[in-house]
Amino acid sequence: MSTSEDKKRVHFHSPEHLVNRIDEIAEVFGRDRTDLLVEAMREYIEEREDSERFRRLVASRYYEDEMEFETVKRLVGAETAQRFRLLKSDLGREPFEIHEPKEGDVYDEGKRSVETDETDETRHGAANDEQNE
Repeated sequence: MSTSEDKKRVHFHSPEHLVNRIDEIAEVFGRDRTDLLVEAMREYIEEREDSERFRRLVASRYYEDEMEFETVKRLVGAETAQRFRLLKSDLGREPFEIHEPKEGDVYDEGKRSVETDETDETRHGAANDEQNE
């Protein structure tokens, strides 16, 4: 497994004007092109990790079995990946069967309100006391 100190050579093609600009910037800072490209990649990755849209895309790919859990963990962190794993297991379960209540199940003896220990006068009196303070 790679560590953060391991390096890998990468070869890619880029528009010439971008290479020229990065070389000019590297010269201004007295740095090497590779250092700036690595820094740009790190910043790009950090921005994506903080992006809600990115997390939703990772979750979607994971829920559709297009991405392994270990990859998800590397992309969004262990805590978020674990939440995705728990939700995925919940999504795979059969939903609860909730039946519509039968007439009379909701209200007993045709009552359409809830009785409390307070009377209207007690509630109004307390509200008036609060306003007078």
